[in-house]
Amino acid sequence: MLQTCRVLCSRAGPSPGGWQPLSFDGGAFHLKGTGELTRALLVLRLCAWPPLVTHGLALQAWCQRLLGSRLSSALLRASIYGQFVAGETAEEVRGCVRQLQNLGLRPLLAVPTEEEPDSTVKTGEAWYEGNLSTMLRCVDLSRGLLETPDPTENALMQLKMTALMSTRLCKELTSWVRRPGDSLALSPERLAEAMDSGQDLQVSCLNTEQTRHLQASLSRLHRVVQHARAQHVRLLVDAEYTSLNPALSLLVAALATRWNSSREGGPWVWNTYQAYLKDTYERLRRDAEAADRAGLAFGVKLVRGAYLDKERETARLQGTEEPTQPDYEATNQSYSRCLELMLTQVSHRGPMCHLMVASHNEDSVRQATKRMWELGIPPDGPVCFGQLLGMCDHVSLALGQAGYAVYKSIPYGSLEEVIPYLIRRAQENRSVLRGARREQELLSQELRRRLLGRGLRVSPH
Repeated sequence: MLQTCRVLCSRAGPSPGGWQPLSFDGGAFHLKGTGELTRALLVLRLCAWPPLVTHGLALQAWCQRLLGSRLSSALLRASIYGQFVAGETAEEVRGCVRQLQNLGLRPLLAVPTEEEPDSTVKTGEAWYEGNLSTMLRCVDLSRGLLETPDPTENALMQLKMTALMSTRLCKELTSWVRRPGDSLALSPERLAEAMDSGQDLQVSCLNTEQTRHLQASLSRLHRVVQHARAQHVRLLVDAEYTSLNPALSLLVAALATRWNSSREGGPWVWNTYQAYLKDTYERLRRDAEAADRAGLAFGVKLVRGAYLDKERETARLQGTEEPTQPDYEATNQSYSRCLELMLTQVSHRGPMCHLMVASHNEDSVRQATKRMWELGIPPDGPVCFGQLLGMCDHVSLALGQAGYAVYKSIPYGSLEEVIPYLIRRAQENRSVLRGARREQELLSQELRRRLLGRGLRVSPH
């Protein structure tokens, strides 16, 4: 099977006759084994069941009491964990990534560690320092997963800033950012200088403890990017809630000031833009123009967004205007506008502008591939695509076989670390899981073809 995949992938590439609409009809499922397809179908159907998503942690605890720790763990590993997680050890992760690479896909590692807003306070700086060590190891693992030892080839990795700094501090910084006409005490340039020099910051809007934590957080972020730059690993910073995002964007801007200059060969630090927020297009346009004026490389991961229900509930409780688009169609239009803006930026700025089209939406992917061809952007150039491990394989495989750069977001770690993380992601991505019905239909069709002995496209030998 693996040899067959290697042959198929070696022949894959863009059509010499020009752009052709990609077909997401599940044809590329023939690259996967029957066991993989069966597990995918069962797990996706389970995840589309609302009670499982809503009460996931309680059901996990109940299952553990009923079946015992060993049996319940085996059941999870054979189902949800096995579908969405690369593994626990570095060797398990490498095995998963080798399978993806044989299918023409690339890894985007994600450490499943974060601090939820308003969660219980962690035990001082020790928790964040421990996460720093984990992030540095993830950088090394991301580098080691590359198919070739070429030191100039770059890997990608996700970075969750709230694993390295308090969400409470992020909320304080957000409040400061949103105050009009405030001082430049926390400008990106000043923060970048503090990161580089290690000098103490004097910030009037923060108390002594908050300033000390900000200083330590800046040091952690600087060390991660410094190590990633040395290892040729680009960092894609995750977006979070609107109560945190302005602070996260401020820190991304500070890191970009230091590490995304033309002399560094960046962008090494990318920001994530959520199209389901009303102000995203204008922020993206301003940030792109500011990076161009400053001569900085600009890296963007474009997503629809995952916190819709919580954002609307927070706005309702606070009596404020909802920050999200009014409906799914408006979000689609926003995504399309942002995508067009960024593809135009890439066509003008070339390698100084990078974009990940992080979407499970077939129309968005088709729009991106067509515009790339029209604008002369090569399939393996500064535009890539991203989907979650274990989902949307009918799109990922079709893109990979056509020669596009496709990344799968890959969490890894122990069951205890990853299952709560997966349940939070499932709760945030309910619409994506419900939207996986088409993928389920395609999986069913492929399995029926195999069971009935028809439509097998490759030999099992």
